[in-house]
Amino acid sequence: MNVADVMTPREDLVTVSLPGTREDALAYLQEQEFSSVAVVKESNDGEEADSENGSESEQFRGLVTRESLIARPDEDQLAILAEEPPAIASGATIEELADLMVESGTRRVPVVDKVLLGIVTVTDVIRAMAEGDLAGDTAVGDLVRDQIHTLYRGTPLPVAERQLAHAGVPYGVVLDDDAEMCGVLTEVDILAVARIVEGETDTGEAVANQDDEWMWEGIKAVGNRYMPTRNVEIPAEPVGDFMSSDTITLTRTKTATEAAQRMIGSGIEQIPLVSGGELAGIIRDIDVLGALR
Repeated sequence: MNVADVMTPREDLVTVSLPGTREDALAYLQEQEFSSVAVVKESNDGEEADSENGSESEQFRGLVTRESLIARPDEDQLAILAEEPPAIASGATIEELADLMVESGTRRVPVVDKVLLGIVTVTDVIRAMAEGDLAGDTAVGDLVRDQIHTLYRGTPLPVAERQLAHAGVPYGVVLDDDAEMCGVLTEVDILAVARIVEGETDTGEAVANQDDEWMWEGIKAVGNRYMPTRNVEIPAEPVGDFMSSDTITLTRTKTATEAAQRMIGSGIEQIPLVSGGELAGIIRDIDVLGALR
């Protein structure tokens, strides 16, 4: 099986165009519940398209991901938010793709043969494994991450977002007052309730208010003058109000194929592992690709 067999072809991609703003991408990601959107720029008359990433009518300028929107809340321009991940040819094998994704840590890879042909994601590969098109006999116990990021269910959501960002993970296993697992919070859950707000213009000294410690980003100050800025506002209610409480779990003896089927069937990207009723690890979709290496 090759990359071309699992990718989303160019004609099926929904894109956002330059010039554009973060709102264009955020609206798409929230409404479609996708993890990224391709950014393109229409070629001007007489302008030669990019021979590596473009087409006769457009140039591929990168991807805007939910991670980049969360990590850069003050940046408004798509041209700056767009990132160019490593690319792959349509004829490359799925094993080569798995190596690229695992080694580079990228979840989405543009498929390029002189022009942009499509996008292939970790989810595309997981779906192929879930459908039995790829080998997945490896036990998840051989692929699991022993280090687990946890959150307390009473933590305000903006604080939990910062904890995930600083830890560099897209999820947190949520613990209750008895330190028992009671749910999972993901960056998708956070993005679903994030709202862009407009900073206000004012002059004078910066005065903190009682809510500042829970604010994800406050109004930026230069000298003693506030500057208008765009921010992402996250509700200050506790994690328990936004987490998924119906948590799916696996044991270490389940196979990568079974993990892939659970992920695709439930629309999730990570599954906690339990042993003897206790939390014992977590397997993420990109870890499942280890079965192909």
